[in-house]
Amino acid sequence: MTNMNKKDIQSALNERKGWQVWWRLLRPHTLTAAFVPVFIGTMLASLEESINLPLFAAMLFASILIQAATNMFNEYYDYVRGLDTEQSIGIGGTIVRDGISPKTVLGLALGFFGTAMLLGVFICIATTWWIAAIGAISMAFGYLYTGGPYPIAYTPFGEVVAGFFMGTVIIGISYYIQTLSLSYSVLFVSIPVAILIGAILLANNIRDLEGDKKNGRKTIAILLGKRGAIQFLKVLFITAYGSVGIYIVLGILPIWSAIVLLALPKTIGAIHVFKSGNTPLEMMPAMKYTAQTNTIFGFLLGVSILIQLLIPFSI
Repeated sequence: MTNMNKKDIQSALNERKGWQVWWRLLRPHTLTAAFVPVFIGTMLASLEESINLPLFAAMLFASILIQAATNMFNEYYDYVRGLDTEQSIGIGGTIVRDGISPKTVLGLALGFFGTAMLLGVFICIATTWWIAAIGAISMAFGYLYTGGPYPIAYTPFGEVVAGFFMGTVIIGISYYIQTLSLSYSVLFVSIPVAILIGAILLANNIRDLEGDKKNGRKTIAILLGKRGAIQFLKVLFITAYGSVGIYIVLGILPIWSAIVLLALPKTIGAIHVFKSGNTPLEMMPAMKYTAQTNTIFGFLLGVSILIQLLIPFSI
């Protein structure tokens, strides 16, 4: 192998590593929490109106940008408060391990927020400016989740706030911009999605329970203890799946929505790993399984609504 070839290979590896750093900063495993609600809200709207694809795309990208920016604020403020170190498990690590400037991370977060606002203007022009008020409140809570003097993530309300804004609010907006209306059925369908988004945060807090306790946080996981928090996570999972069953019986969701049960192996895996794991590293797979539960469950729920729309035309 020539020196030139070695240099080319090393250059390629460095470039790949560079992209991995920026990709990790986005925390891609959390971005499905932004995709799923937009997808479900839009699929629900498709039962009433033909879909406006530009509005769907704008809403989807705005939600993803806000989620990514929230992740960056999380990374920045945890670093500023001294909560993240090179030994921390499960964080993006671009500041403490990869050497990315904190100002760069903060600047990117603000840039993502700015881009999301421009997409919001497009949505408002096409629908109503009331969306701007709701979007501004959502973005404020995205910042306050780990920013500000009293970060929501360090309190027992993190799961509730994340589930409400990333689940119920986004599904509601996604539906409204397509139909210019709302219904109780949309609110009901948003509940299991909001629950599973909250479950992602709860899983994160179970993994980080001991470290968070030392740093003075008061998360639900800390208040309940590991065993209690795992039981609470189990209740959340049961409620999410059970609500879909109830909605099918009530006619709010089609029978096809039973396909969400295909996500069960990931759900069971999350509980099993949390019960058997004793360290943050050992519990990392449970975090992954919980996020995958949200992704698979949410995607299949949206697909089931799409099937309901298409079935009459396929008979």
